[in-house]
Amino acid sequence: MTQETHVRASEPLPDAPAMAPNQVVPLLIGATVGEIERELVLQTLARCDGNRTRAARVLGVSVRTLRNKIRQYSAEGAEVPAHH
Repeated sequence: MTQETHVRASEPLPDAPAMAPNQVVPLLIGATVGEIERELVLQTLARCDGNRTRAARVLGVSVRTLRNKIRQYSAEGAEVPAHH
């Protein structure tokens, strides 16, 4: 049995510039779903100034799920934005 995860923004990202489709495609081509998810989570967290509650709400996941992903990404060596 497989689980599907749907990520949807319940609110726009703060100061998120509009991106043309050709700016998004290079990130997607050749990247795994896990890599794309990690980039989405880290960029959303950065745009939310490290506020995990707000980032979780924007991503449509629980704070606990976001915390677990942050812990995983940190263990893998990613720089996780701190709360300002």
